[in-house]
Amino acid sequence: MKTIEDPEVIQAFEKRLRNELEETIRLIEESREHRAPVALDQQSVGRLSRMDAMQQQAMAQDITRRRQQRKIAIERALSRIRDGEFGYCVKCEEPITVRRLDIDPTFEACVRCAP
Repeated sequence: MKTIEDPEVIQAFEKRLRNELEETIRLIEESREHRAPVALDQQSVGRLSRMDAMQQQAMAQDITRRRQQRKIAIERALSRIRDGEFGYCVKCEEPITVRRLDIDPTFEACVRCAP
């Protein structure tokens, strides 16, 4: 059975987190043009098309906010790896099960302490 004390387990989580961080940063950068302000040029774009563009812009901004939050969570998990605290609950300091971390390696709390 895999445990959080196993260095290979920690390395696997670190690699997974680094890959996800790289992908998240790439997606944030790619969405930059979709978050840009919508021009008020009704000669080239009708009112409904502009409203649609504004709705798409709002959705892109929301997705970016969620990606930024995920980026922060990943960076915090990588920091816990560097500090030797990864895989331990921030509240009770007991180990978090590897199965729970497999679901999301950014979890900071065990099942008992999770909100």
